[in-house]
Amino acid sequence: MRKLVAFMLSALLLTTPAYAVETLPEDAINIQAPYAVLMEKSTGTVLYEKQSHVHCPPASVTKVMTMLLVVEAVEAGTVTMDTMVTASETASSMGGSQIWLEPGEQMSVSEMLKCVAVVSANDCAVALAEHIAGSEEAFVQRMNQRAGELGMADTHFTNCTGLYDDDDHYTSAYDIALMSRELIGHSVIKEYTTVWMDTVRNGEFGLSNTNRLIYGYEGATGLKTGFTAKAMYCLAATAERDGVEYIAVVLHGETSAKRFEDARTLLNYAFANYGLASLRPGQALPPVPVALGTADSVQPMFTGGEYLLQEKGALKELDYRVELAERVTAPVSQGQSLGTLTVRAGDQVLARVDIVAAGSVERLSFWAVYGRLLGALIGWRAV
Repeated sequence: MRKLVAFMLSALLLTTPAYAVETLPEDAINIQAPYAVLMEKSTGTVLYEKQSHVHCPPASVTKVMTMLLVVEAVEAGTVTMDTMVTASETASSMGGSQIWLEPGEQMSVSEMLKCVAVVSANDCAVALAEHIAGSEEAFVQRMNQRAGELGMADTHFTNCTGLYDDDDHYTSAYDIALMSRELIGHSVIKEYTTVWMDTVRNGEFGLSNTNRLIYGYEGATGLKTGFTAKAMYCLAATAERDGVEYIAVVLHGETSAKRFEDARTLLNYAFANYGLASLRPGQALPPVPVALGTADSVQPMFTGGEYLLQEKGALKELDYRVELAERVTAPVSQGQSLGTLTVRAGDQVLARVDIVAAGSVERLSFWAVYGRLLGALIGWRAV
C-alpha cells in the first residue's frame, strides 16, 4: 500500500525531466562565429549549439584543462597554493603570452595560476605542468585522460598551452563547455578568473585580464580567451546571476570584439529566458517503517540532480507530489525504490524522480523474530 503525500509550492523542484528544455536551432540566435555552445552549469543542459562537435584548434582555451588539473592537484594535496615552483629553461623559453620567467625563478602555485588565468601566461602553464607531473609530456597524458573521464570525445591535447597550431591538438565547442563546467565547479578558480587587474613579483609586474567580460559584464566569473592564426579568436565565458551560472563557448571568431559580442548574446539570452527550479522540498522526507527488520525504519532520499532548468514562465506554475511507501518488509537494500516524486506544470509532467532507500536494513533471523514474539506474549500475560 502507498499513501500520497502532496506538497503544493509556488516555485518548485525538479530533477531529471520528462520534458527537457529543447536545444535551440542554430538560427534562433544570431551568432557570428561558426562554432558555439551555451550550457547551464548545474544541470549541464545545452540551450544552444552551433556545429558544436566539429574539431577545432582551441588556442589558449586549452589552459582550461591545465587550470583544472592544477586545482585538482591542490585539492588532492599533491601541492598547495603556497608550494614554490621553479621555472625550467623550457618553461622560460615558451614565448607568446607570458610573464617572462627567468630560468630558476621561483613563484608559488597561487601566483603562477593567477598568471595563467589572467594573462594566459604560457611560461607559468608549462612550469606548473612540469612541477605537477614531472614533464609537460606527462602532464599532457593526464590532460587527455581527464578529457576522457569528462566525456570529451572530440578532444586530443598535445601540449598544455595551445600556443602552437598542431593538427593533433584539437577540441570542440561542446567539449570546452564540458571542461569549463568542471573547472568552475571548483570555486577557488574564481579567485583568479575574476581578477581584472593585479600584480606579481611584489607589485613589479602588472597583470590585466585578457577576458574583457570580467570588466564589463554583470556576473562574469571567467573563464579563458585564446588566439592563434589558425584558431582565430576563441572564448570560454562564464557568468552567474541569482544562483544560475551559464557557460558560453565561441570558437574561430573573426575578431576579438566579435567573440565577446557573441558571448554576451548567448549569456543575455540565457539569463533573460531561463531559471533553475530547486529539486529539494522544504520538508524532509519522513522515515518509512520497516517490518521484520533489524531497524524499525529506513530513511528515503531523492535521486538525481538538485535542479531542473526551465523557461522562466513555467517556474511560477510548478507543483509536485511525493508518493511514498507506507511500509516495507525487510530486507531492504540501499537504493531500493520507496516512491516517486512527480513534478508538473499544469497537466504536463516535467519530471518523475525515484525516491530510494538511503541505507539497507537486514531481515531479522527466525530466532530474533521468535524472541520478539515471546517477549510480547510474556508482556501481554503479565498485564
